[in-house]
Amino acid sequence: MSSENEDSSAVRRRVSCTKSFDALWFCYSPFYQMQQYYRVGRLDDCTKKFSDLFDCLSLKTKRASEAEKILEEQEMADAAKHIWIMRTKEEASSHWNETFGHLDDPNY
Repeated sequence: MSSENEDSSAVRRRVSCTKSFDALWFCYSPFYQMQQYYRVGRLDDCTKKFSDLFDCLSLKTKRASEAEKILEEQEMADAAKHIWIMRTKEEASSHWNETFGHLDDPNY
């Protein structure tokens, strides 16, 4: 029983909804809305930020094992969105030469 309490407290400490709440609060500020209007051409309805806060708060009501599983799935999904291509030194060198090797040619 105490291990379950320790597990749940560890997950609850790990899950903090402060950032989600702050993002939602800031979303409704005139500064942010004007910035969105200038950059995107429309005001932000803050639906995504509200959804993030709701998901965070609902995560706090789940068991520690369920919450840990959901957090791991989210981390794996975020890792899959990585935009950089990781290369070894040799792969990076050959790619560089393929892309920019013609710049070393003095006749170019």
